[in-house]
Amino acid sequence: MRYAMIMAGGAGTRLWPLSRKDQPKQLLRFIQRPGDSVSRSLLELAAKRLDGLIRPDQRYICTAEVYREAIRAQLPDFRDSQILGEPAPRDTVNAVGFAAAVLAKQDKDAIFAVLTSDHVIEPEDVFRERMELGFRLVENDDRRFVTFAIKPTYPATGFGYIERGTPVRDKKHGKHPAIDGTKEQAYQVARFVEKPDRPRAEVYVQSGDYSWNAGMFVWKATTFLEALEKFKPESYEGLMKIQAAWGGKKAKSVLQEVYPTLPKISVDYAIMEPASKAESKSPKDESRFQVCMVQMDIRWLDVGSWPSFADTLKPDAAGNRLAGEGHGIVHAGRNNLIYASKGHTVAVLGAEDLAVVQTADATLVMPRAKAEELKALHALLDEKLR
Repeated sequence: MRYAMIMAGGAGTRLWPLSRKDQPKQLLRFIQRPGDSVSRSLLELAAKRLDGLIRPDQRYICTAEVYREAIRAQLPDFRDSQILGEPAPRDTVNAVGFAAAVLAKQDKDAIFAVLTSDHVIEPEDVFRERMELGFRLVENDDRRFVTFAIKPTYPATGFGYIERGTPVRDKKHGKHPAIDGTKEQAYQVARFVEKPDRPRAEVYVQSGDYSWNAGMFVWKATTFLEALEKFKPESYEGLMKIQAAWGGKKAKSVLQEVYPTLPKISVDYAIMEPASKAESKSPKDESRFQVCMVQMDIRWLDVGSWPSFADTLKPDAAGNRLAGEGHGIVHAGRNNLIYASKGHTVAVLGAEDLAVVQTADATLVMPRAKAEELKALHALLDEKLR
C-alpha cells in the first residue's frame, strides 16, 4: 500500500526574525500562491500536493515533538498517530528510518514517499505524475530506491547533484515504465555529488548530465530497513527497539530513551551514496539495491532564506518585492525585499539589493548577498529573540 511521510523538523534560522524556535519556517503562513485568497505555510502546501496521490489517512509527518500541537492546529486532518514526533533532531536518515519502522510494523508491504516541507513546487500536476512513476518503479521492483532530480537553472553550490546513468527498464517487460507514452524520465543513478564548488557546478550544468538532488524519495519500508541494517547498523538497532515498543505502553519512553542516541547523519550519506556504489560494484547481484532517479521538469524553489522567499513574490518594475501584512515602500531603489508586519510601514530610500524584515520585536537589515551568513548572526542573539 502507498504512504507518504513529510519531513518537517527544520528550524529555519536563515528566515529570522520571522522564523523562531516556536514558529519554524515550515509553519509560517507567508507564502501567497496564485489563485489563493490567503497565505499558506510551506507544510500546508506540501500536504496539499498529496491530494489525489495518497489517501489522507496514509499521510504522515515527521517533526520535532515540540511542534506537534502547532501542526495539529494547522493541519487538523492529520490524526495524532500520523505525526511522528522526534524527541531530538537526528538528521534525515533517522527521520526516514523512524517512519519506515512504524509503517513496516503495520503493513509489511508499505511503500512510502519521503517528501520535504520547505519547497514551492510548480506545476503540481507534473509533481504528482512523477511521484506516480516513482511508486510504479518500486512496485515493479521492491529493491529500487527512487530519488527525484530537478533540472538545474543555475550553477548552485548549496545543493547536492545527481549524475544521470542509463535509462531504467521494466523488470518484467524490458520496457521503460513511462506514463501515458511520455518520453523517458527514469534513469539509473551514476553517482551523487554533494555541494560542489562553483567551477564544478558550472561544468555540471553545462554538461546536461547532472541534476539537483531534490531530497525526495520512494522506497519499500522493509527494503529501506534492510539497507539501514547493512550501511548504518547503529541506527537500525535503535530503531528496531523503537519499532518493538511501538503501539504499546512503553512506546513513548523507549522513543525518548533511544532516539537521541542515534548517530546523526543524512539519508544521502548513510544510504543513497553507499547503495549506489555497491550497485556499481556488483551489477549482477540480485540482492543489491537499485538506485534510480526520476527527472522532474518543475519549478522547484527551496524557501530557506530571504532571497529565496523573494523569488516567490512578483517584483515591481525596479525589481523590488514587498510582503507582509504591513506596508512597504521603496523610492529610488532597486532589487530590495521588504517585509513589514501588520500595522507598520517600512520605507527604503536609495538602496539596492537589501533585505529588510520587520516584526513586532526585531528588525533585520542586510545585503541580500549576505543571506547565508544569517546563521552566524542568529547565534549571537539573545535566547528570547531566537
